[in-house]
Amino acid sequence: MAVNMKGKSLLEINHLTLEEIYQIFDLSTSLKQKRLIGEPHSVLEGKKLGMIFSKPSTRTRVSFEVGIYELGGYGMFFNQNDLQLKKSESISDTAKVLSRYLDGIMIRTFDHQDVVDLAKYGSIPVINGLTDLHHPCQVLTDLFTILEKRRTLKGLKLAYIGDGNNMAHSLLHGCSKVGMNIAIASPSGYKPLDFIVKESKINAKYMGSKIEIFDKPIDAVKNADIIYTDVWASMGQEKEKEERKKKFAGFQVNSKMVQHAKEDYLFMHCLPAHRGDEVTDEICDSQNSVIFDEAENRLHVQKAIMALLM
Repeated sequence: MAVNMKGKSLLEINHLTLEEIYQIFDLSTSLKQKRLIGEPHSVLEGKKLGMIFSKPSTRTRVSFEVGIYELGGYGMFFNQNDLQLKKSESISDTAKVLSRYLDGIMIRTFDHQDVVDLAKYGSIPVINGLTDLHHPCQVLTDLFTILEKRRTLKGLKLAYIGDGNNMAHSLLHGCSKVGMNIAIASPSGYKPLDFIVKESKINAKYMGSKIEIFDKPIDAVKNADIIYTDVWASMGQEKEKEERKKKFAGFQVNSKMVQHAKEDYLFMHCLPAHRGDEVTDEICDSQNSVIFDEAENRLHVQKAIMALLM
């Protein structure tokens, strides 16, 4: 039975039910097929999406802008200098004003509380395009890509190697929601936040899956169906780059490490990849890599999210 998601915001995966997650996946499949055969699908004809970017991005901007266009709507891009957000106008006032003009907001920013407040004070759906705490659209895309490749999610094991950042947080929420096992390996001082792990363990207990946090990558990768990594220094952490390189030595996904995973493992990365740091060219370009299918699917999954919420 279809779940009515109209008017709902997407701030983090943990706010979604299992039924809502699979509804997003089902519509993503349908919209992807319609695009492939050239069938019009202007389900958001005349709708207006405001796209707020405090952090620049290739995939997020292009996929949302193309996506709203293909759905028959119109996307308006705002960088951090285009709005008075948190400068000479409060978030609550901005949210109320934009709600009078737009049908939805996508925001990519640093502080997760900004996204929470936009949704709280506005009267239109808000989609989290990335914050320092969560990256829900990316991880819903990742799960959709795995489902395409493996035809199931429950019971699979994903090993995440690297910084316990927004990607690790959303992967913990996402995998635990759909019954996937997840093992995370991060250096000391770079583990995912305790409360995210705790929330995810509650999901995992309900779904009968397992969450493990390791210090050594080899322990996490053992018998993995999917190996996932991300950059060692994210946007805004440039000053920490050299220090992080030292801390993450030994966490590179390379041909030696992947030998501990299943032979037909999938390699995933949210991109952009810093080739030669967190992953080698050999792995990025291998037959196990699905990074560009993953990147394409951002378009289809985000179209489904917009269609359902807006």
